[in-house]
Amino acid sequence: MKRLLLIGVGAGDPEQLTIQAVKALNRADVFFLLDKGSSKTKLLDLRREICERYVENRDFRVVEAELPERERGVADYAGSVVDLNAAKQALFEQLIDEHVAEGECGAFLVWGDPALYDSSIRILDAILASGRLSFDYEVIPGITSVQALAARHRIALNHIGGAVQITTGRRLAREGMPAGVQDVVVMLDAQDSYTGLRGQDLEIFWGAYVGTPDELLIAGRLDEVAERIRETRLAAREANGWIMDTYLLRKAED
Repeated sequence: MKRLLLIGVGAGDPEQLTIQAVKALNRADVFFLLDKGSSKTKLLDLRREICERYVENRDFRVVEAELPERERGVADYAGSVVDLNAAKQALFEQLIDEHVAEGECGAFLVWGDPALYDSSIRILDAILASGRLSFDYEVIPGITSVQALAARHRIALNHIGGAVQITTGRRLAREGMPAGVQDVVVMLDAQDSYTGLRGQDLEIFWGAYVGTPDELLIAGRLDEVAERIRETRLAAREANGWIMDTYLLRKAED
């Protein structure tokens, strides 16, 4: 039986790996390093560093592949996501079929945690459901960018006894701050949706490339720092060719 590991490797700092993740790394025969194009070279290098730092006393193979990207600018967003996941499923299936022999263990290194805004679990389940491949897999949790953001800003994610909601920039732009929630974590915001919430007495705790040498942090009243975040974000994206950022919006306390 082939075995697969989905290993959460944290938000960017190699020292964020858990002991469980390090033990899992040392069970793998082959590592799949997947990213979206040449601009993500630093992310590939970081995962290579993780393998070289933590895998001890055994040989391993590394297979690199470029992930398909969602078609941008289409009216049918849900349909484009379905198409994207179908393309990812085909890639995962090919990699597992061609590079993991019976009795071997393959590992996908997942940014943050495989359970939060990552499609790997769904993809492996879909491959198994298709019946074309047979394997067993485990999920190894990791530190998310949400946890890393809170740690770097030295804040709790929620008020005492309160709720915290995790959402996307797309939903925030469409729906605004959720009713009855004081604290909202926003991920996958390519459109600077926070700029549309000025005038609502909000605080923002923003971070990009958290845990890496390129880390950027800005916090304050949204009305006062929104433009600085937007400009910083734009400059960082132009300099690096990509950006990974997350932020917490909080109803300001008097």
